[in-house]
Amino acid sequence: MIDELLDDTGFLSAAEDAVRAAAADEVMPRWRQLAAHEVVQKSGPHDLVTTADREAEAHLTRSLTALLPGSVVVGEEGVHADPAVYGAVRGDAPVWIVDPVDGTRQFVHGEPGFCTLVALAHRGELLASWTYAPALGEMAVAVRGAGARLNGAPLRAGAPAPGAVLRVATAHPDYTTPAEKHALAGLAVEGVYPRPCGSAGLAYLAVARGDSDAVAFTWEYAWDHAAGVLLVAEAGGAHRTIGGEPFRVTGGNTLPFTAARDHGTAVRVASLLRHQ
Repeated sequence: MIDELLDDTGFLSAAEDAVRAAAADEVMPRWRQLAAHEVVQKSGPHDLVTTADREAEAHLTRSLTALLPGSVVVGEEGVHADPAVYGAVRGDAPVWIVDPVDGTRQFVHGEPGFCTLVALAHRGELLASWTYAPALGEMAVAVRGAGARLNGAPLRAGAPAPGAVLRVATAHPDYTTPAEKHALAGLAVEGVYPRPCGSAGLAYLAVARGDSDAVAFTWEYAWDHAAGVLLVAEAGGAHRTIGGEPFRVTGGNTLPFTAARDHGTAVRVASLLRHQ
């Protein structure tokens, strides 16, 4: 039944509409309009949540589960409230993996570099994803086996030009441990230009469109990576952990991991991360 939905343009369009509606109703009205009491720290000063995050996730939970009866939602804010919810990514029910505002710090600062991320998975397999940057007017959609599109146009990651410096977006230093910083330091070699990113979702989109060559991340929360991993893969790219295996949305990955424009770049970046 789930496989049939991937061929149902009406279902896919309805899911896209749900993502757009959540952003239009709950996110964009609050962009550059947040009151002080609408921004709260979670684990620390760099880990923020806003009213927009919570309300957009609630909006998506209602609309997406109504679209696919029997499905469940694993969202960043829901898991923060009840960590046991995360186990659904390994369950038998279809699961919507949601990050209502990816790049919350940018959102809070009034910058446009944030997005809403939604992926549909079943028994650990990614089926479809939506990466929506409402302030930038960009909607990227990926469907397993059917490719990736940005605002309706096909996305192809391509491959870096021979001998070109590799541009790699990495986990931001504010969110990494000393051990993770040490691993990412493996990218500080000639021919590689690592730089910290803000929104993980937009970093994946940059790889899928060929504007960046790879990402390198040190954590595996599904809401940050599910949409982007499928987007890059369907644009012709590849993903790889330092253990040499593809990234698994169900967890248990050997970290760090990379997603890149092509297989060769993924292998090279993973090798640099592994040899630290």
